[in-house]
Amino acid sequence: QVQLVESGGGLVQPGGSLTLSCAASGFTFSEHYMMWYRQPPGKERELVASISTSPGIAGYAGFAEGRFTASRDNEKNMIYLQMNNLLPEDTAVYYCKTNFRLADVWGQGTQVTVSS
Repeated sequence: QVQLVESGGGLVQPGGSLTLSCAASGFTFSEHYMMWYRQPPGKERELVASISTSPGIAGYAGFAEGRFTASRDNEKNMIYLQMNNLLPEDTAVYYCKTNFRLADVWGQGTQVTVSS
């Protein structure tokens, strides 16, 4: 069974940092492109970052560039999203996603709230 499970969300003050994790199982992780998305309250889901297969080159949405770092560990079947200098507008549910046999596979999401 293909499964993605996010963790690491929580409440953080503006300017703070948080690292999200996504554990993958049920497929050959190293051969799949991985992505982070987020859905702010009342808004549509948007792409945050993508990570290629080895060597794991990451690309970022404009709002994430310079503040967020996406990475992957093919030994552990994990991807990560290190988020620094968080802003209130980063408040959202964060999801990891992959494509498996032409179907999108999503995790359940993890809530990130940036507030003082």
